[in-house]
Amino acid sequence: MIIGVPKEIKNKENRVAAIPATVAEFVNKGHKVYVENNAGLGSGFSDEDYKQAGAIIADCETVYKSAEMIYKVKEIFPQEYKYLRENLILFTYIHSNAHLEQTQALLESKVIGIAYEDVEDKNGRFPLLKPMSELAGKGSFLAALHYGQSVHGGKGILFNRICGVETPTVTIIGCGESGMGAAELAASFGNNVKILDVNKEVMNESKSKLPSNVEFLYSNRTNLLKCLKETDVLINCILWNKTRKDHLVYKEDLKLMKGGAIIIDVACDDNGAIETSHSTSHDDPIYYEEGILHYCVDNIPSAFSRTASISLANATLPYAMEIANKGCEKALIDNKYLLKGLTCYRGKLTLAETAIKHNLELTLYDEIIKDFK
Repeated sequence: MIIGVPKEIKNKENRVAAIPATVAEFVNKGHKVYVENNAGLGSGFSDEDYKQAGAIIADCETVYKSAEMIYKVKEIFPQEYKYLRENLILFTYIHSNAHLEQTQALLESKVIGIAYEDVEDKNGRFPLLKPMSELAGKGSFLAALHYGQSVHGGKGILFNRICGVETPTVTIIGCGESGMGAAELAASFGNNVKILDVNKEVMNESKSKLPSNVEFLYSNRTNLLKCLKETDVLINCILWNKTRKDHLVYKEDLKLMKGGAIIIDVACDDNGAIETSHSTSHDDPIYYEEGILHYCVDNIPSAFSRTASISLANATLPYAMEIANKGCEKALIDNKYLLKGLTCYRGKLTLAETAIKHNLELTLYDEIIKDFK
């Protein structure tokens, strides 16, 4: 198969889907890889690094037109729509429910879209979200350290246990990979850390991995409001169902918080778990609502691009290799967990959440694969 690795064009997106070691693996299996010039530069990988691994360096148009599978990090942007064509395989983070215009372009072009974020493992978890979620969680606490400084608009609080000074409180909503990443750093700095979740089994598992300055609370309205009054930093790590109209933290709730407190929204969904959240960029990362600083950058891992690219490539390669070795249809039939990631197939939408949110026609997976040869 011919694999194309384009340069990411999202603002301040420095990650790359395939590192040179990834390219070498494809080439060793007899596949051909086109890499757009300077695609890996933001992660510290030169074109020469890719050439030595066996890649063909080319311009963006050549990469897209030559490839049978496009291997990316972020969603497709309007300036890339012209490259979409029938039967092209797109393997990347798609987030179709959040990007209606992109979804329509994918359907109209009849590409085969497989989204990292929806691929599952045998435990119902998301292995291609995991490495980026951990980085996003850790990056969220580092953002709090930065914006807590008075020189960056904060109250001048160092989120650390200092003798003679009241220890800060960090509240984390969600005990998944992002929440654990944030808790690991926040706790190691000596803060009073509170984690809210609804899954007792997951909390018990997490408790064994974190120190005693982490408190686990069942996530209900009473506990949440109590935490809002006490917390210096609120970190939201909940993936909110895009079809929901309610919130966990409402705009009115912000009045309960300490003046100058910080909200770091890792999920950063518009009208999501935090009503006042909306996506921001690394160029313009913060804003204030009700006197509360909000940091809602939607690609936190890009700030740690080399680490992120290596981690993401390691996680996605087995699935990308399966598609390349077997062909897309055979890989989807053989791997029911990869099938979960199928967003669209030759003009048909297969992701229920997107269909519900945007009132689009849904085609079930079974309907799609029954016609596979």
